[in-house]
Amino acid sequence: MMVAIIPARGGSKRIPGKNIKEFCGKPMIAHAIQAAKDSVLFEHIIVSTDDHEVSRVAKEHGADVPFMRPIDLADDFTPTVPVIRHAIKECDKLGWNVEVACCIYPTVPLIDINDLREALNLLINNKADYSFPITEFPSTIQRALKKGTSGKMEPFYPQYEKTRTQDLEIAYHDAGQFYWGTTNAWLYKDNIYSNGVGFKIPNWKVVDIDTFSDWERAEILYKNIIKR
Repeated sequence: MMVAIIPARGGSKRIPGKNIKEFCGKPMIAHAIQAAKDSVLFEHIIVSTDDHEVSRVAKEHGADVPFMRPIDLADDFTPTVPVIRHAIKECDKLGWNVEVACCIYPTVPLIDINDLREALNLLINNKADYSFPITEFPSTIQRALKKGTSGKMEPFYPQYEKTRTQDLEIAYHDAGQFYWGTTNAWLYKDNIYSNGVGFKIPNWKVVDIDTFSDWERAEILYKNIIKR
C-alpha cells in the first residue's frame, strides 16, 4: 500500500494559520491534497495534525484524519521523520499495510504531479530508501560572500575567489516539497539526504513559503503558471 502523509500542525508564527489560510481560492493545504488525489498514486491521503481546525479543513477537501498527532511531535523543533514514523505506526494499528509513504508538505501549491510520479520511479528503479526533489542553487555556493562587522565583504571560500563559475561544481538543495520513502526507511533511517536519491526540478517550481513576500511570489507563479 502507498499512502500520502501531509504533516500540518496548527502552530505557525511567521504566517498565522498558514496551512489553512486561503491561497488562490482555497485553503493552502487543499492544494497539496488535490495534487495527491490527482496523482492517482495513493490508497489513502492522510493529514497528520494536532489541530482540530486543520483536521476539519483537511476532511472537507478529501483527506483522511484517522488519528491526531501528539503534542510532543507538534512543536517548532520536531523533525519530519518522527512525524511520518508516528503516522505509519498509527496506520499499522488500523490494519493498513504501508509499504511506501510519501510525505507531502502542506504549503506546496506549485507541486507537480508528474514530479511525484517520476520521483517514485526513481525510488523504485534505484531501490533507494528515499527519493525527493532537488534544484540547483541559483548561484555557485563556492563563490558565496559574507559581510564582516565593518561592512567589508569576504568570501566564504577564498580559494575560489578567482575561479570561473563555469569551472565550479554545481550544487543542489532540497526543494522542500515531498519525500518518498519505504516504510523501513521511515521507521529506521532518520537521515533522508544521505539515504536518498535526488530528482532534479527547475528553480521556478520551488518557493519556500516562510514570509508574506514568499506567499505573494507563490501566488504570482500559481496564477500565471499552475492554475490548478
